[in-house]
Amino acid sequence: MIALIQRVAGASVSVGSETVGAISEGVVALIGVERGDGDAEAARLAERVLAYRIFPDDDGKMNRSLLDAGGALLAVPQFTLVADTSKGLRPSFSSGASPQEGERLFKKFVEFANQKTRVETGRFGAHMKVSLVNDGPVTFWLQVKPSS
Repeated sequence: MIALIQRVAGASVSVGSETVGAISEGVVALIGVERGDGDAEAARLAERVLAYRIFPDDDGKMNRSLLDAGGALLAVPQFTLVADTSKGLRPSFSSGASPQEGERLFKKFVEFANQKTRVETGRFGAHMKVSLVNDGPVTFWLQVKPSS
């Protein structure tokens, strides 16, 4: 599983004219599910997103996690993160999980994260518009590979 995380001063996601999720200070996590991912990868990725130290301490160093900072998480499903862009001019999505498995594991990721912090979400399979104020900017790519 993949998460592209961004430290934000605020963010929201909408479907059409409806805002379906919004946070103030926290993290936006764009989530991609690869073929072969399972519940263990969803749990581990949630753990990493929540514990990754990207918030400043009193000295301005990135030593605090989302949990330390008391922020919220906006999780947005994004299948394009799993694209193979290594050749040609069109992405291949053959390494992505099926839509059913992608949705199930996205929901598992949210379930695990929601045990420790407030989580808002986008809507799986919908055309979404994400608005955010990237604080820093601070953006990281986290990936958890199946351990098989």
